[in-house]
Amino acid sequence: MQTSWKVGELASLTGLTVRTLHHYDEINLLKPAEYTTSGHRLYREEDIIRLQQILSLRQLGFSLEEIKNCLQNPDFSPVKVIQSHVDKLDRQIELQQQLKRLLTGIYVHLQAEEKVSTDELIKTIEVTKMSEELFNQYYTKEQRQYLDDRAQMLGEEKIQQVQQDWQELFAAVETEMNKGTEPTDAKVIALAKRWQELVDSFTGGNSGVMQGLNNMVQAEYPTMQQQFGFPDARLFEYIAQAQAAIGKQ
Repeated sequence: MQTSWKVGELASLTGLTVRTLHHYDEINLLKPAEYTTSGHRLYREEDIIRLQQILSLRQLGFSLEEIKNCLQNPDFSPVKVIQSHVDKLDRQIELQQQLKRLLTGIYVHLQAEEKVSTDELIKTIEVTKMSEELFNQYYTKEQRQYLDDRAQMLGEEKIQQVQQDWQELFAAVETEMNKGTEPTDAKVIALAKRWQELVDSFTGGNSGVMQGLNNMVQAEYPTMQQQFGFPDARLFEYIAQAQAAIGKQ
């Protein structure tokens, strides 16, 4: 079993350059365990462990001077360094997921358009980004992951169909409202049930997601109406009366 490594061997093992390891030695960040009689550096297992700590801190954005101070601290904990690195990776993963949602939303919207101008593309990006910001505000990290998983399960085709179903439902409810049909009428009751089905297709019956949706709609409706084309708020009040009637049945 190998117990010592020359500088070239350690460089090959870690992916660092010999020059980098020489520099770490010169600044007293990583000194070899010993030198051969011919002056060659020899590193031991404890040196490799220290090097791994250095690389972990470098990935976290620490400067070499900060790393040296950290490793010289008697209270230094490798476990804390690893946990900090894991937390950073979690944040990076979440940012990548946000970017994926942003690009997916843009793609779905633009797919329905035969030709898109630059202004329309910019507008779509702005609206999709605003939607992402609202989701971050009203849903927890776990709820956003749940919605991501649910979107993957449903698939792009189903999501587009649901979006179309919503537009058709909005139009149907608005027609009945403008005709003066009572919310308790059987036709409106049927529309209210369909409304709940489409909501459930989004929430999957998750009460926390449903609460986040309600909070977002109540607090941000003017913005959602202006930016996302949501219908008149009276339509929501109208369908809410029909849903209340269902609850009394």
